[in-house]
Amino acid sequence: IVYGLQRLLPSLPLAALLVVGLVSVSRAMHLEGVADTADGFLSSRTRERILEIMKDSRTGAMGVIAVVLVVVLKVSLLATVTYSMLWRIVLLTPLAGRCALVTMMVMLPYARSGGGLATVFAPSLRGRARRRLTIAWAVVLPPAVGWLLAGWTGCVGGAVALAFCLLFVAVCRRRIGGYTGDTLGAVCELAELGPALVAVTWA
Repeated sequence: IVYGLQRLLPSLPLAALLVVGLVSVSRAMHLEGVADTADGFLSSRTRERILEIMKDSRTGAMGVIAVVLVVVLKVSLLATVTYSMLWRIVLLTPLAGRCALVTMMVMLPYARSGGGLATVFAPSLRGRARRRLTIAWAVVLPPAVGWLLAGWTGCVGGAVALAFCLLFVAVCRRRIGGYTGDTLGAVCELAELGPALVAVTWA
């Protein structure tokens, strides 16, 4: 897709279409998580109230602002990535996001007492050996694939995505004591910023 569109469009509309494509893959589910997480975490409320706000289907001002900022950042970064590097970064971006999602599930318990959609994969993570193997894959894969795709730029991009993930994991542990489906979506979107951010800075 990148190869074809690069020959038809300038960088800005190309980047916008690529972000539309990346969002469409998950049907905007992860962006919805960004909105709900921002509404809850930026409300300065208690843990119980934060979880209630995040469960509310309505989106507040903080959620709208957070989604707009994430989309603007993605478009602006992809529009600035060099021509030859773009397809590599677009390939690495969703991989980094999904590995961050898995990392959060392994490192944190589910925050709500009842089950939810986010716990559907929990049975596959039972057992210490299984959890260690899973997080090893999730941590190693983005830098390794990044190295194969784009050398040091890709390797550091994958590592920065992991760093963003670990920082957000610490925030979730402190604020709500675990993860929810919304925080999984948020950490995915946050980690996806890493490879493009490094590619632009490296250039």
